[in-house]
Amino acid sequence: MANIIDGKKIAEQVHAETALEVASLARNHNIQPGLAVVLVGEDPASAVYVNMKSKKSLELGIYSDKRVLDKNSTQDQVLAVVHELNNDPRIHGILVQSPPPPQIDETAIVMAIRPEKDVDCFHPVNVGKMLNGETDGFYPCTPHGIMVLLEKSGIDPAGKHAVIIGRSNIVGKPMMALLVQKAKGANATVTVCHSRTPNIAEYTRQADILIAAIGKPEFVTADMVKQGAVVIDVGINRVADKNAPKGHKLVGDVKYAEVAEKASWITPVPGGVGPMTIAMLMHNAVKACKMQNGL
Repeated sequence: MANIIDGKKIAEQVHAETALEVASLARNHNIQPGLAVVLVGEDPASAVYVNMKSKKSLELGIYSDKRVLDKNSTQDQVLAVVHELNNDPRIHGILVQSPPPPQIDETAIVMAIRPEKDVDCFHPVNVGKMLNGETDGFYPCTPHGIMVLLEKSGIDPAGKHAVIIGRSNIVGKPMMALLVQKAKGANATVTVCHSRTPNIAEYTRQADILIAAIGKPEFVTADMVKQGAVVIDVGINRVADKNAPKGHKLVGDVKYAEVAEKASWITPVPGGVGPMTIAMLMHNAVKACKMQNGL
């Protein structure tokens, strides 16, 4: 039976480290990190995420600026808010919640955020720095969180075969970039599978570390997993369950119960990768503050 990688517990460790850094900046430099979160529209799931990020900012002593714009806002109106935040010295990190309404060009919004405030790591400058192995930019929050989960669980990817299911710009591609780096905690051999990969199970059965980020409920079954593999489940899918109080439950991209019988380590859903995403966002906000103040 697999050991459980407790994302909640590890996220709290990261938050504790972040809180110490925030306190040190206040005590030694009279500086407070600032994070702005922009939400366009009232998508319920996005609103929950934005509120969680704002709440955690305040808990850690990070200045929080939450902007909620009407769902019918124009591109120019959203850009005006981004430009205002770019020029606000209290704000060191800017996040525009994805996805925005269809009339908004998300790429143009990302390009408008100053790279040194792009704490989501969507700007090409930060993506390029990540690919080059440079450390003076930001890493995307979810893949970076997975790297920290592995590190704090004593799992070293060096020399291992890591297989990623999914090639999104948010998880799959940056996950590949981080794992393959010539750096401590990386040095893996990486295979990326996706919707056009034939016979995905042929690849997943070779994985020492399997990362599922495909967005399909319980896609990975026990017969797709090598005995003793480390399994990281990035998926969060809502599925109907008449026995659940709300009529639905959350499951990952991995069929947890049966895969846990074969894996050496596994992340649960919820409580695995999810909490790390916010933890690394807060970490990035503090890093942005330090960089912008020459610290």
